[in-house]
Amino acid sequence: MARPDATAVITMETQRGVCGDLATMPILAEAVEAAGVIAAIARVLTAARSHELTIVHCTFSLLPDRAGTPVNAPLIRGLVRNPDHLLHGSPAAEVIGALGPGPDDLLSNRHHGFSPFTRTDLHSLLRDRGVETVVVTGMSLNLGIPGTVIEAVNLGYRAIVVRDCVAGVPADYGDAMLANTLAMVATITTSAELIKSWG
Repeated sequence: MARPDATAVITMETQRGVCGDLATMPILAEAVEAAGVIAAIARVLTAARSHELTIVHCTFSLLPDRAGTPVNAPLIRGLVRNPDHLLHGSPAAEVIGALGPGPDDLLSNRHHGFSPFTRTDLHSLLRDRGVETVVVTGMSLNLGIPGTVIEAVNLGYRAIVVRDCVAGVPADYGDAMLANTLAMVATITTSAELIKSWG
């Protein structure tokens, strides 16, 4: 599928306050739990660590004064009204414990937008390690995953989306996004197929 030595795994907003025990949008957390997404991501990360692949946890947080967060979209306007939402350094902003971060995992945090490449260190972290293919996991098929994949492709990476490691709401919308949009720009696979391809 892709050479492991040139592959990185990205987790997108797999944070306690997004899809974990402190989620402010319970509908997404419920969809993630029902589909077993966190367990599937954990299996991929375990396999990736055993092959010494680069792992980057891409997170989003808000500063108390909202500096660096343009309030330029309806969703952002709604989020910033809650003074405690994904506050930088708070438990809600942490990666879900079952996923890490492991001792060699990398973190790339941002305070803006819906995808992790623009105005962050993610591209440099990957390029400096010779990464050519990114395996995309996390949240959500509504915004973050499409944004991540399209930016990755625009920057010259091959993208793989692990269908049981992502979620959207409602579930049939997520399925449609995978089939009708992401399948045109990325390889769609399952965690079992991906892990098997790494040997």
